[in-house]
Amino acid sequence: MPLLEYKCKICGKVFDELVKKYDDEVFCPDCNQKADRCYSGQMYTQTGKQTKKCSGNCKNCSGCG
Repeated sequence: MPLLEYKCKICGKVFDELVKKYDDEVFCPDCNQKADRCYSGQMYTQTGKQTKKCSGNCKNCSGCG
């Protein structure tokens, strides 16, 4: 299960959320509105090593190495 960064559309809160899949709907813990994925954080491979190749957009990815 990935830990992803989100930003609320309404209040602007940035927070991390543990999700089952990258495309799960996530709601803000402060105002309970739908939040969007935020791609500004650091990306790591499945082994825990930081990668410079990953954009964080899993829809365009064949998997981390």
